[in-house]
Amino acid sequence: MVVEDTRSTWVDLIRHGQPEGGQRYRGHRDDPLSHVGWEQMRAALESRDHWDVVVTSPLLRCRAFAHAIADERGIPLHVESDFKEISFGRWEGMKAEEILARDGDRLAAFWSDGEANPPPGGEALSAFHGRVARGWHHWVHALWGQRILVVAHGGVIRMMLACVLDVPPGRLMAGLHVPYACRSRVRMDSTDHGLLSCLMAHGEGPP
Repeated sequence: MVVEDTRSTWVDLIRHGQPEGGQRYRGHRDDPLSHVGWEQMRAALESRDHWDVVVTSPLLRCRAFAHAIADERGIPLHVESDFKEISFGRWEGMKAEEILARDGDRLAAFWSDGEANPPPGGEALSAFHGRVARGWHHWVHALWGQRILVVAHGGVIRMMLACVLDVPPGRLMAGLHVPYACRSRVRMDSTDHGLLSCLMAHGEGPP
């Protein structure tokens, strides 16, 4: 990616809140936010937050909140299909304990090595990381120099941070906790030595 603008680019990542139906392996399943989920998202905001633009997953549990924030603040909203959550295939809509009872060995294998052991009928980790990375690099380039809010899913945020930190996606998919309404902040700078990316905060509001 070639960037000529020398301004810093700041990206705040926020995971959606709790959807209706509670914790499940949703993937592409399009459940809306619950009342609790809306409260979680509102509580994650701070009075000093400032963004120039919002980018969101197309799934309702992200898009509805992103649309509300963009409308309230009078800023542009972009919907990015590459920011959908990983497809969990036949596990979609199931609770963790249901999968453990029926398919426990495969679930453990997925979290151990998501590339070699994708969910049954679901998406391989390399394909998931590839599409998220494609969307990430596109919007960072297109919106360079701005303050960006990205509303996305736990897995998507892990893949974005794998790009930022330049680490194998499997390491973050299994090893990084991203709870509901979790916030992360990334700073990127174009220098004479290339693009520098830094994770400034994770799991809290901005510093």
